[in-house]
Amino acid sequence: MSFWAGRRVLVTGGGGFLGRALVETLGKRGAGDVLAPRSAELDLRERDAVRAALEREKPDVVVHAAAVVGGIGANRAHPGRFFYENAIMGIQLIEEARRAGVAKFVCLGTICAYPKFTPVPFREEDLWNGYPEETNAPYGLAKKMLLVQLQAYRQEYGFDGIYLLPVNLYGPRDNFDLATSHVIPAMIRKFLEARASGASEVVLWGDGSPTREFLYVDDAAEGIAAAAEGYDGAEPVNLGSGEEIVVRDLARLVADATGYAGAIRWDASQPNGQPRRRLDVARAERLFGWRARTPLAEGLAATVGWFRKDRGI
Repeated sequence: MSFWAGRRVLVTGGGGFLGRALVETLGKRGAGDVLAPRSAELDLRERDAVRAALEREKPDVVVHAAAVVGGIGANRAHPGRFFYENAIMGIQLIEEARRAGVAKFVCLGTICAYPKFTPVPFREEDLWNGYPEETNAPYGLAKKMLLVQLQAYRQEYGFDGIYLLPVNLYGPRDNFDLATSHVIPAMIRKFLEARASGASEVVLWGDGSPTREFLYVDDAAEGIAAAAEGYDGAEPVNLGSGEEIVVRDLARLVADATGYAGAIRWDASQPNGQPRRRLDVARAERLFGWRARTPLAEGLAATVGWFRKDRGI
């Protein structure tokens, strides 16, 4: 708790899904001065705006949670935007934070940075052993370059920047826009809308055979805070539950959680994405004593409940 006392913290993306959970978690852990500007207030693509914000606010700690993200469809539609905006935001923020004398920089990467055929469970040592899955490679590589930057800055300038690799997140206040959402919120919305309309089937992308790992958003926020407090190393660290589920089985769990009893049809003409995802999460527990606590069924129930309440259904 004492780590945060008297420190000013800037959280980019603080108005977003993970950012809001992180701001709440930091408050609970004793951070009394947390700044979370929206993108309209601080455009991270503009270097002068970043420099001015850091000079004005003088944060001791920066947590870079802002990103341009989406599911497979969004990544396929906007590979150029996803590469450029994620790269330029991070590169400029890290450089200006170094120039401003920020004491601690926490950068959130992405599991999409791992090679397409990474051996399971994904170990941080395997991060450079191949090219990412093609549909989200531009996004994954843009975020992975920030790891290179932080390691180079640590070597040359002694800049204390750490790099975390959170797995697929889910939870209340997620993005439920079907054009840009990830798998769990997309399923929740599709099943609830099908139930409300009386539709006899729901169509999901792919063939249902890939596996995924999911991390509840509040657990992710706790992991980020714990890393900021207790980790100062150059090597990347996975944040995940360490548990893998087949997407077809996930669909059945989400259907049950939403009360949808109709058919599920898989559209195999659409891409599956990476074949398997499960992280080795031992490094996080060893280095800063963190592990995920929320079971998937419990997290799904909370997420479905939030979405029902938010939409009045």
